[in-house]
Amino acid sequence: MGAQWKAKGKELAANAKGKLFGRLAKDIMVAARNGADPASNSRLRLVVEQARKVSMPKETLDRAIKKGAGLTGEVVHFEHVMYEGFAPHRVAVMVECLTDNVNRTAPEMRVLFRKGQLGTSGSVAWDFDHVGLIEAEPVTQGTDPEVAAIEAGAQDLEPGDAEGSTLFITSATDLDLVSRALPAQGFSVLSARLGYRPKNPIDPASLSAADLEEVESFLAAIDANDDVQNVFVSLAG
Repeated sequence: MGAQWKAKGKELAANAKGKLFGRLAKDIMVAARNGADPASNSRLRLVVEQARKVSMPKETLDRAIKKGAGLTGEVVHFEHVMYEGFAPHRVAVMVECLTDNVNRTAPEMRVLFRKGQLGTSGSVAWDFDHVGLIEAEPVTQGTDPEVAAIEAGAQDLEPGDAEGSTLFITSATDLDLVSRALPAQGFSVLSARLGYRPKNPIDPASLSAADLEEVESFLAAIDANDDVQNVFVSLAG
């Protein structure tokens, strides 16, 4: 939860890898519009590194780069769209989409938000900070993440999703700079992306078990949509 909601459960996790590859392929195609060489395209470099970390097949990765850069003759266009609103029980939600057809995505989001409340642009964005999110793990035991954060220029940190990993929070403009600096501080970067972090996170303990389950069900339905890249919520933890 917190900065980015993650699906839970064994069945969801079993299907997550294929969906992750699909989302990364979209990110790669969008980033490759500014050049197919990761060495001179920092945004592409970050996504390619992430794809390699999760063992995306090389053929899939290369094809996504070529398609995005226009080297295959195919016209690929994804539009970045944010949807804002509330899950049940007034939990703020920001949904990041990459779509090739807004006329399809918009009504689908309206339907999905029926159990919550779809807002207008800016309706909940004011309660989130636009930040860089870098998940990294120590290369050797005993590496101090707080020292690494200070030395690399991160603004904050919290436990990451992977066991033993740390989520380093940066300003949006410092994402690439900090991700390049962390290896020198003894950390291997697992992923690096721009995202949203709630300014006033809600403690899940303040919701009943039934209410929290209702929120989770709502978020899972949103996350399952093919056009959704990321779901950011105001729940802490």
